[in-house]
Amino acid sequence: GPLNNGSRRYDTTWRYSDDERLLTYEAGDLVSGALPWSNAVRLGGVQLSRDFAVRPDLVTYPLPQFAGEAAVPSSVDLFINGYKSSSADLQPGPYTLTNIPFINGAGEAVVVTTDALGRQVSTTVPFYVTSSLLQQGLSDFSVAAGTLRRDYTLKDFSYGPGVTSGSLRYGLSDNLTLEGHAEAAESLTLGGFGGNLRLGNFGVLNSAISQSRFDGQGGQQISLGYQYSSQRYSLSYQRMQRRDGYADLTVVDSPYASLSQRSEQLTLSLNLERYGSLGAGYFDVRAADDSRTRLLNLTWSKPLWRSSSFYLSANREIGDSNWAVQAQLVIPFDLHGSLSLSSERSKDGQNRQRVNYSRAVPSEGGLGFNLGYAQGDAPDYRQADLTWRLQSVQLQAGVYGSSEAETRWADASGSLVWMDRQVFAANRIDDAFVVVSTDGYRDIPVRYENQLVGRTDKNGHLLVPWSSAYYRGKYEIDPLNLPANVQSPLVEQRVAVRRGSGYLVEFPLTRILAASVVLVDARHHELPLGSLVTHEQSGAQTVVGWDGLVYLENLAPNNNLRVSLADGSSCQVSFALEPEQEQVPLIGPLVCQ
Repeated sequence: GPLNNGSRRYDTTWRYSDDERLLTYEAGDLVSGALPWSNAVRLGGVQLSRDFAVRPDLVTYPLPQFAGEAAVPSSVDLFINGYKSSSADLQPGPYTLTNIPFINGAGEAVVVTTDALGRQVSTTVPFYVTSSLLQQGLSDFSVAAGTLRRDYTLKDFSYGPGVTSGSLRYGLSDNLTLEGHAEAAESLTLGGFGGNLRLGNFGVLNSAISQSRFDGQGGQQISLGYQYSSQRYSLSYQRMQRRDGYADLTVVDSPYASLSQRSEQLTLSLNLERYGSLGAGYFDVRAADDSRTRLLNLTWSKPLWRSSSFYLSANREIGDSNWAVQAQLVIPFDLHGSLSLSSERSKDGQNRQRVNYSRAVPSEGGLGFNLGYAQGDAPDYRQADLTWRLQSVQLQAGVYGSSEAETRWADASGSLVWMDRQVFAANRIDDAFVVVSTDGYRDIPVRYENQLVGRTDKNGHLLVPWSSAYYRGKYEIDPLNLPANVQSPLVEQRVAVRRGSGYLVEFPLTRILAASVVLVDARHHELPLGSLVTHEQSGAQTVVGWDGLVYLENLAPNNNLRVSLADGSSCQVSFALEPEQEQVPLIGPLVCQ
């Protein structure tokens, strides 16, 4: 049908994660797993894959271990790249330090041991850490089968030929991770293997070779790359060469698509510290029709005063002497938004100036906006959009384009949740969610990770729709809005929720029967400060405060008090209390006899 028929179905997927086995099962519309030297495709089908995300505490890549031996009781300090990382007390004997913080690339560790006499031994250990490797014995895989998705975003239900795809990574050692990949369709078979090898402290080498047979014609693909990263600079080189009509699943159902013959890229970034950071990139692609494109890209960015930053980029096609240049200045105004000013010049010599002012939506809800205007050699361009986040839905609307051609748009997104005998309309849930319950008390502020996310509704509930799955997030209530006679023994809880599921976080609140009582003697003088007061029903004891005032909790509808005075005498007083008090009443003056 026509493209503008009002609505479009994108993806419908069922997903289940097995936390014990670190596996995820998917059925419906999905994207097949892929390796850096293979391509992913959209399928309608099923997929089984390793899912390390269900265990955020698990570090999958090899981390350095620092070992040694202490002859006498000592303390050990670990410094990573000049910053103190950890300290520990050691007993005599061998030790291993494994509690390493998040680090990446090349670095230097200094292990300092200090004995009881203050004698220090310092050992410097260089290391190289990369997340492209797997720890020895760990495996990562995905297997998918189904039919290729056709005309995605154009048609609701359009599927092509049946295909299968599988990828595997295995940590043979802490220095070598092996990779394998296979694809099959009625007209295609493909298989390949590769690996990532750590070259000591000098970076990582990756290589892969794969063979395909498509419609009776064979082809090969070879990829080779190298990466090195340190605090001062990082370097990456990757080359991919294909010959003899190499094909994969991306071209099986697309008669006009074809893979490039060769691609090569080299990127370099330098940390100039107070002078900012510099980046350079070279890209060379030879397409299937033998046309060649070579690009050179240069960038420089520098933080300025008070979180402001400056960004400059220039790129040109080799063979063309003209550069395209863009300069941008970003000035944040704390919670009031951020201003961006930029000027650009295309390789054709056209100039354009842009101004953009935006404000993010507050996490507890409210208004956010984005305003933009550009002018130059082309027609003026205007853009404005507004986001209004309520607890139940997020609404967006905007307009963009020039005075000749203008586009208006609007969007509403949300979700429905049933929990604790209540239906919640909430913002869109992409990961996990939590419902906070305050025992029926309304308007209690709720914080998630120290950010205010809203207040409980008339039933004492608030849904937090953006909890991070498997992460022990902190949920807090602010009891200041509670009536004075309601106690909250618990105001903070930490909860980890599975992906795609929810959890009810209950804050037990207890209503206490309390009262402030003013006690006087027979002559209507306040009882002396510090006199001991005993509540005869519960046995609780307290003392008389200034002005004869006594605060009492856990009272009964009828109460008897016995007051012991400093001179050894005592007196008694009785009073009744309405059980359904909303606030703590002030009773008295009562005569103690």
